[in-house]
Amino acid sequence: MTDGIIELDSEFARAIGFTSDKFDGWLWRHNNFIFISFIRSKQKRQGNFGRLLDTILETGSRIKVPTPSGLMKIILQRRRFKQTEEYDELMRPVEVWVSQ
Repeated sequence: MTDGIIELDSEFARAIGFTSDKFDGWLWRHNNFIFISFIRSKQKRQGNFGRLLDTILETGSRIKVPTPSGLMKIILQRRRFKQTEEYDELMRPVEVWVSQ
């Protein structure tokens, strides 16, 4: 798959469970990372976000989550993502959680 936006319900999105019945938003692919920077679960506390993380990792990609929400941060901590900081020219230092 090429780098760039991953739209809901696209072929790759369907393969990883990123579908419009479960989520709003989009993902982004850059190199071997999938960025989860703007998504919202339509079915809270049903495990869809956790399954999405698992499925992405099963593809061999790694995951980066810039400035996660409170609940998302708890899920990432439980899954042993590492909190890091990256520098963005527009936003300056940005909190980014990275899969191991």
